[in-house]
Amino acid sequence: MKHKADSYVPAFHFEVTFLSVALGLGGLLENAINEDGNIGMAFSEVSGISAELQTEEVGEGGNNSFKYRLPKPPKYNNLVLKRALSTTPSVLIMWANEAIHNFNFYPCTAVVALLNEEHIPVKVWAFNNAYPVKLEVSNLSANKSELVIETLELAYNYSRRIL
Repeated sequence: MKHKADSYVPAFHFEVTFLSVALGLGGLLENAINEDGNIGMAFSEVSGISAELQTEEVGEGGNNSFKYRLPKPPKYNNLVLKRALSTTPSVLIMWANEAIHNFNFYPCTAVVALLNEEHIPVKVWAFNNAYPVKLEVSNLSANKSELVIETLELAYNYSRRIL
């Protein structure tokens, strides 16, 4: 019996979409959102896609020879998004600034999709109730000819691979 050969997806072809992030920011974003009410952004790097099941050790009364290792809820790392700093105003940075500097949070669902050569998603992760927790700009240096990189970190309640 013949098996279809595995098809592998390159890590450099992906997209990040923010579902309904604009709802809390009102009329400031009329020209920035697409027809679905979502924001799609280009990033040079995405990291932090992980989930780890924690365990808790529990001893049994009177038996000191071992401990039970019981599962606890999963732990999720922050989703880290990096891109070149642009001179164009960014809806995403407005959203992050609103949370970080004004303490007004508008959680959304962030979706990361790996794409094939036809730009069709082949693997998709959804990060539910995501909100900004860190906004950082790379070091400025007159000794290097590099782009300034903007980093946005998002915390979220849970993630799921949906495709």
